[in-house]
Amino acid sequence: MIRVENLHKRFGEEEILKGITTSFDQGKTNLIIGASGSGKTVFLKSLLGLFKTNSGKIFFGDKALQEMNDDEKRDLREDMGMVFQGGALFDSMTIEENVMFPLRMFSNQKKDELLDRVNAVLGRVNLENVNSKFPSEISGGMQKRVAIARAIVNNPKYLFCDEPNSGLDPRTAIVIDNLIQEITKEYNITTVINSHDMNSVMEIGEKIVFLQDGNLVWQGSNNEIFSTDNKDVTNFVYSSNLFKKIREVQISQNKP
Repeated sequence: MIRVENLHKRFGEEEILKGITTSFDQGKTNLIIGASGSGKTVFLKSLLGLFKTNSGKIFFGDKALQEMNDDEKRDLREDMGMVFQGGALFDSMTIEENVMFPLRMFSNQKKDELLDRVNAVLGRVNLENVNSKFPSEISGGMQKRVAIARAIVNNPKYLFCDEPNSGLDPRTAIVIDNLIQEITKEYNITTVINSHDMNSVMEIGEKIVFLQDGNLVWQGSNNEIFSTDNKDVTNFVYSSNLFKKIREVQISQNKP
């Protein structure tokens, strides 16, 4: 579990995060959503420890990130997996080398043990016979699955995903969403996803945090988001005719 208490982040005189308090549950897919400029990317990078916050605390378990020493922060990084926007695979490395990279960084296992683990996670994301290929030789959807395999190769407690569906067609995006949710359940990971994709909200949004202008203005589940009266949320979510129709169906089903 990750718990955030009154988090503030400024760049110069500009305050980006304005006192965010929330939590992200273990074994659930937790989504951060909001329009461009809402602060969700800064929030995600703060959770990762890439940005030093001005005040407030981020707890991983019962320990605050701001109070960890260097050794504790290193241990925490080993417990984190990250799926970057675009995949961020190393073009000069094979798929096998890409997935093995975190193992080499944090593990002292022998080469055959490393390879067994690499093959296990590639199998888990339904990729076979791609070890010797380079990222440019496989599709965008396959690259995302490789990125997920690399993120979970160290059996992380926390999985962070930055726009994992960016650049994918709708059908492939659903496959990636479902894969992330399956892995979250299977490994009981605390998964946090930064997304603007409302299809992801519908498919896997077990906990949703909605940011606007650096404020947390609403949080709830993908079922609750369709019945909220919060105008900021409804303006964001129901900006298309498709979601307006979904809202009408949800409301009609809830009538006595």
